[in-house]
Amino acid sequence: MLETREIKVGEAMTVVASVQTDAGCIRDSNEDSGRHVAPNDLETRVSKGTLTIVADGMGGHASGEVASQMAVELISEFYYADDEQDAPNALKTAIEMANTQIFEASASDEKLFGMGTTLVALVVLENLAFSAHVGDSRLYRMRFGQLEMMTTDHSQVMEMVKHGIISMDEARNHDDKNVILRAVGTQDHVEVEVSEPLEIESGDTFLLCSDGLSDMIDDPQIELIMRAEHDIHVKGEQLVAAAKEFGGHDNITVGIVRIDAPETRGINRSVRVTREVEAFV
Repeated sequence: MLETREIKVGEAMTVVASVQTDAGCIRDSNEDSGRHVAPNDLETRVSKGTLTIVADGMGGHASGEVASQMAVELISEFYYADDEQDAPNALKTAIEMANTQIFEASASDEKLFGMGTTLVALVVLENLAFSAHVGDSRLYRMRFGQLEMMTTDHSQVMEMVKHGIISMDEARNHDDKNVILRAVGTQDHVEVEVSEPLEIESGDTFLLCSDGLSDMIDDPQIELIMRAEHDIHVKGEQLVAAAKEFGGHDNITVGIVRIDAPETRGINRSVRVTREVEAFV
């Protein structure tokens, strides 16, 4: 069964998560994939926490979908099977191992040749969170009503922004905005960017998304929706609807992860059955 999950990850924090994906308004197929993994096993939860992944496949119909699905499945498997490394290194290694398998699958089947995927992953472990990403799938954090982008796109236009050649506003409509400098599965090696662990606070809300969201609506619009007094599933629905209202030119996937203190459990945080998020034990 697919469902939105709520699970306690530490002495003081509870994670509530929802993942939703939509083909958008133009494309017939959906090459995005998303997954939230919430172990019920106490030992695993203490050592590895929860894992949320959004992957944006590329390579055309079928192959892009295969790449993104392989990524979320393999990374989840490899991350939780790693008993040797600490959590950040286990996540990095899991993405590297997934990259190898996707690249080998692409090389062995001409129908899948050239497939790959961008991705962003978030781990919440006790009172800390850290992320890993490749490409232009993004992670945002909403804290005290302020939205902050926590990742930097591995893209041609973001390199231009970093060097002061263009502004962020100019990057949104630049001709090279879809030129990605890194992806999982397109080469035999991938450089994974892993963040430093950061302390989480009750009320922190993380948004993982494919560029089908961030290309259609800008950060102030995202912030406005994330501020609304709705549960995270409704926020996700509203983000997807807004991206489609502004064109929905690409597949749209959003994962929202909210951190609650125990006393806020049950307050507008109902667990609902959906078709958009996968939960595993």
